[in-house]
Amino acid sequence: MKTNTSSPRIQPADVLRQLAVVLTTLYALAVNGAANAIPLNGRNTGQISDTFKVLFVPAGYVFAIWGLIYLLVLAYTVYQALPSQRENPRLRKSGWIFALGSLANGSWIFAWHFGYYPLSLAIMLVLLASLLAMYLRLRIGLEPFNRLETAVIAVPLSVYLGWITVAAIANVTDVLYSLGWNGGPLSPLAWALILLGVGVLLAGAMAYTRADLSYLLVLVWAFAGISVRFLEMPVLNTAGFAAAGLVLLLGILAKLRPALRPRLSSAS
Repeated sequence: MKTNTSSPRIQPADVLRQLAVVLTTLYALAVNGAANAIPLNGRNTGQISDTFKVLFVPAGYVFAIWGLIYLLVLAYTVYQALPSQRENPRLRKSGWIFALGSLANGSWIFAWHFGYYPLSLAIMLVLLASLLAMYLRLRIGLEPFNRLETAVIAVPLSVYLGWITVAAIANVTDVLYSLGWNGGPLSPLAWALILLGVGVLLAGAMAYTRADLSYLLVLVWAFAGISVRFLEMPVLNTAGFAAAGLVLLLGILAKLRPALRPRLSSAS
């Protein structure tokens, strides 16, 4: 009796998805690198951000998180490109959406650097929506991942989504400023405090539903950075650190909740 020793037939759709993720990741990395190295249209990304006199912006060092994000993005990209992962159901669920997010990431740079700020917000929302879609489809924080896929799928998406959550809020404030809105009838400080409150509420929802510490720590990093940037504004300085501390506490409590629940049940 003849046995079939042939290897499984390669699915072209899977190979195409893997290639799309690799190419769009390289596009995003190349555009972001060129934007600051050249720099694109004569100014780097941070210099453009500094022209907006808004308060929901962290100190410059906070943006170093992009280095971590791109390392995590590369980890996801390399892992999904392995032949052994061609039929991975999680990568099938997320690959094309990830490619869309990478296209949005690189395209945002062009809109931002050439002054198309409302367009930059629309592109930012596409990026945010793509990351959120992947996050929900993969049920991060709800389903167990092995250690490897935690490191190369779950954590990259959580950190990326956390930062783009903050970036999207900041992008909204920048666009409104570019359109001539000064925050009326509220002061810029009042709006900054409101936005910090919104961030804490989002963190609370994430802590309660997912207990995703990777996502929450990004918000802690960003909110603390806002405090550091505005040391000369005691109210905002205190509010930023308070928001960061509260988000950190929410994350710790969310992680401890499974261990505390049996104790609370036995004590009742």
